[in-house]
Amino acid sequence: MDPVRNPYAPGAGQRPPELAGRGRELDVFDIVLERIARGRPERSLMLTGLRGVGKTVLLNTLRSQAINRLWGSGKIEARPDQSLRRPVAAALHMAVRELAPRHRAPDRIDAFLGVLKAFAQRSAPTGRAGAAPKLRDRWQPGIDVPAASGRADSGDIEIDLVELFSDAAAVASDVGTGIAIFIDEMQDLGPEDVSALCAACHELSQLGAPLIVVGAGLPHLPAVLSAAKSYSERLFRYQRIDRLDRIAADHALCAPAEREEVEYEQKALDLLYEKSGGYPYFVQAYGKATWDHAPRSPITAADVRVAAPEAEAELAVGFFGSRFERATPAEREYMRAMATMSAVGDDSGAVVRDDMDAAVPTAEIARALGRKPASLSPARDALIKKGLIYSGERGTVAFTVPHFGRYLRTQPA
Repeated sequence: MDPVRNPYAPGAGQRPPELAGRGRELDVFDIVLERIARGRPERSLMLTGLRGVGKTVLLNTLRSQAINRLWGSGKIEARPDQSLRRPVAAALHMAVRELAPRHRAPDRIDAFLGVLKAFAQRSAPTGRAGAAPKLRDRWQPGIDVPAASGRADSGDIEIDLVELFSDAAAVASDVGTGIAIFIDEMQDLGPEDVSALCAACHELSQLGAPLIVVGAGLPHLPAVLSAAKSYSERLFRYQRIDRLDRIAADHALCAPAEREEVEYEQKALDLLYEKSGGYPYFVQAYGKATWDHAPRSPITAADVRVAAPEAEAELAVGFFGSRFERATPAEREYMRAMATMSAVGDDSGAVVRDDMDAAVPTAEIARALGRKPASLSPARDALIKKGLIYSGERGTVAFTVPHFGRYLRTQPA
């Protein structure tokens, strides 16, 4: 098979040639956009799921839908070491620039940009109470209007974000459209920023203002939001993004291949689904390796078996290994205990069932390691902060990466 014509794309956030199995999510967002366009109340949207299920790809696709409807849009990626203030200012700057050419009152745009500049430059005082940030700490957002005063510049992120979002929504209303802010890795926002974002979305929903937030994050994102504001469970529309079912996974492989006049035998598709587990990133990785190894069409199960070790080796380095290397020895020990507990073996010790994505009780991990649960808290908390595991409910943890337990069991202690 010609590798130049290989249609598969196993990249981080890279859109696959066929976005299979996500029609429901796209339809839901279309309805959200249409309802807001008609002045109907609607909630912001949160996408949750493990790594490798295509949350970033879907987030980018939803943004394209908003752009196609002439909405203003901006996207940011949350980072645990960065305040929300600067990136959200940059995202709103981009969104309003998209709307500006259609606005009949340039002064209104300039007035908003002045508020935006004041918001961007205002950081919480450091050092003595009430002290202004030093000159070296000030950020210049590249807005060619003077910063406004008295609006979105209090230094309290919750107050400021409510005012900023309200003003941005008013600009969108002027041109009969809306603004959508897309936030990836949303679970990495700090507690104050999460609280502020919830408060702003709450205010906007009460006003029926045409600005929504579309977030994407790991499965514990709803718990992060709920910890910030008790009403967050009713504030957002949550959509769990999971692995593809068999029909969708086959379509993700077959549709791009058919455009290159290549077919798969049924047994090849059976084996590819078994190997990938239906996770979109793995579907693309195994599909790419199989294409490169297959001598001709139709692609057979034998081609898949020959190609699988190469796909697994690439995943071991780029998808699993890079994450494993970030963990300390104590954290690796903790994860290995999780991996061992997720496997069910027969009398010979062979793994017969692998509940690799299931939650594991933290008390059982401590018992397996012969330690007190409290002594393992630092390792557990560090792994959660690094995004390697998550706690969906109290007293349990699970891997954020599909098949990670299987990978860990192949690594030397």
